[in-house]
Amino acid sequence: MQFQITTLSENCVGVGPQLLGEWGLSILVEADNESILFDTGASISVAHNAGLLGKDLAKVDKIVLSHGHYDHTGGLRDVLRKTGSVEVIGHPDVWGPKYGCLGEYKRYIGIPFCRKELEGLGASFSLSPDPVKITSEIMTTGVVPMVTDYEEIEPYLCVEEGNTMLPDPIADDLALIITTEQGLVVLLGCAHRGIINTLRHVQELVPGQPIDTVIGGCHLMSASQERVEQTIHDLKEIGVRRLGTSHCTGFGPTVRLAQEFGEIFFPNNAGTSITVP
Repeated sequence: MQFQITTLSENCVGVGPQLLGEWGLSILVEADNESILFDTGASISVAHNAGLLGKDLAKVDKIVLSHGHYDHTGGLRDVLRKTGSVEVIGHPDVWGPKYGCLGEYKRYIGIPFCRKELEGLGASFSLSPDPVKITSEIMTTGVVPMVTDYEEIEPYLCVEEGNTMLPDPIADDLALIITTEQGLVVLLGCAHRGIINTLRHVQELVPGQPIDTVIGGCHLMSASQERVEQTIHDLKEIGVRRLGTSHCTGFGPTVRLAQEFGEIFFPNNAGTSITVP
C-alpha cells in the first residue's frame, strides 16, 4: 500500500502558493480510501492550507491528537467545520489543564476550546492511554515510557491541580506509526517524552521492522549540546533511513541533524509531501 504524507501546518512554509506558517504542526496521511489527520495546528492554517494543497478535509476519517497543547489542537474547531462527524483519538490527558510556567508567570497552553463545543461540531473523542490500532497499517504508540537517561521533560511545562502547579509528565504525548513495505514511518507531534524514547517504544510495539522514516517535532530546541549529540548517536544506532524535522526541533539542533544525516535529512515544513514507499 502507498501512503502520501502531507504537512498541512508547520512553523515555516516550504513549497506552495500563499500557504500560511504558524507555530504548531499538522500532518495528513492518505492511503487508498483512508485519510487520517495527525494534529490540527494552532489556529487557521490547516483549514487554509488544505484547500490550497488540494486536500479535502471532508474526507478525513480520523483525527489523532499527539498531545493536548494548543499548537497541536487549536485548529480543531475550523477542521471540524470541514470534516463534520469524526472520531478524535488521543490520550485522556489531552484535556488536562496545561500551563507554561516561568516563576510567578503562568500561561494556559492547553486545548483552547471546551469539549462540549467540539462535540457539538461532530467530534467523538476516543481517549485511551494504550496503543490504538486505527487500521491494519496505522496505530498510535500510546504512552511512551521514559527509558533513556538523558531525555527529560522541560520543567516549565505544568499541569494545574487545585491551586497548585505541578510538573506535567505529558503522558498524553504519543506518536503515529505507519507500517509500509519498506519499514516503519513514525510521525512525531513534539516528542516531549523524547524522540529516542519514542522510537525505542515503537521498536517494542512493532518488533522486527526497520524504522524507515521519522517526521515531525523532536523538541530539542532547549536541549543541551550533549543531548543533541547523544540523540544523533542513537538515531544512527536505530538506523533511521530518512529524517524530516519540524516545529519544536530548534534551529541549532536542526542544523546539526542536517550536517550529520546529509541527503537523508529534509526540513519538513508546511506544504512538504512525501510518498511512501
